Amino acid sequence: MRAFSPYGLSKGLTWQMFRYYCSQAGVPLGKFVIANPFGPFEEPRFTAYLMRMWKSGKAASVKTPDYLRDNIHVDLLSRLYVQFAARVQGLGAGFAKISPSGYVETQGVFAQRVAREVRARLGWDCELELVRQEDFSEPMRRANTDPAAAFIPDWSESKAWDAFVEFYAGR
Repeated sequence: MRAFSPYGLSKGLTWQMFRYYCSQAGVPLGKFVIANPFGPFEEPRFTAYLMRMWKSGKAASVKTPDYLRDNIHVDLLSRLYVQFAARVQGLGAGFAKISPSGYVETQGVFAQRVAREVRARLGWDCELELVRQEDFSEPMRRANTDPAAAFIPDWSESKAWDAFVEFYAGR
């Protein structure tokens, strides 16, 4: 995907440098493209905000409901990362890449998904306000291409939601 910020550009340039030098040295290299992880111990961002609002009995506002994004359970992401790192280690030389994908949907639809899962487990109202999006400064679509659950057949989506809810409800 094309970079849309200086941060994204720096990540792309760093990848190119590492790819070049690893190729020259005959060292394996792996590129693991991370989507938007959520779950226990996540960096507090969108889902942490949703849970904070719902826990206090307030409605949560989604200001960018039209952006299509890729949100992935952190436990699924971490299990795939371990599997991928072992694969790269066994390469000897060359490179491998994976772009693990979770829920590829608009942020509005994803917020509704989170609300359903939380409501079913806790009985909270989980009210949402999908605000008319006015900020379109980022690309409309940012999503990975490799469905992560296909690589980890024993992963349980239901248990991942249980862990998510338990983590936030206890805080």
